[in-house]
Amino acid sequence: MVDPISARQFWYRCLFVALVFVLVFIRLLPIDTVPGGFPGPDLILALTMAWVLRRPAFVPAPLIVAVFLTCDLLFQEPPGLWAMLVLLGTEFLRAKQALSRQMPFLVEWAIVVGVLAAMVAANQIILSVLLVNTPPLGMAVARAIFTALIYPIVVGASYLVFDIRKASPEEAAALGARL
Repeated sequence: MVDPISARQFWYRCLFVALVFVLVFIRLLPIDTVPGGFPGPDLILALTMAWVLRRPAFVPAPLIVAVFLTCDLLFQEPPGLWAMLVLLGTEFLRAKQALSRQMPFLVEWAIVVGVLAAMVAANQIILSVLLVNTPPLGMAVARAIFTALIYPIVVGASYLVFDIRKASPEEAAALGARL
């Protein structure tokens, strides 16, 4: 018989992949064919960070790497760099997950913004050092700002629609490493 906790983790992992698939599909649609303008927020990254801080077992590291490496290939970005930076950022957040259960949302949001800024800065620096065409700094910063601004909405939607919330201390003690 299947353990209910393992089944729940499996279905939430499938839900995460399905949400990413929908977001990738929407991003690839030729909705705005005029060049320029403001970049939209990185909803996939915001969703990943929100879920890692609430239920880290739902988005394990191999799943994050697979999703973001696929996104790198689909969006024609340097393969692996952004996936590696996202993995490092989410693993940093995963390490702070137990502490984040006790902190207010504004502190959590500030930590996420700091991690996001470090990821964007590292991406720009690495691409520049390797002499790869980098996106304009203003566009990268604007995308990071919009992602940071959309993060509370993603957290709220994850809670209201999918019941992704921080574990209570009792639930965290009961689940242990399977949180």
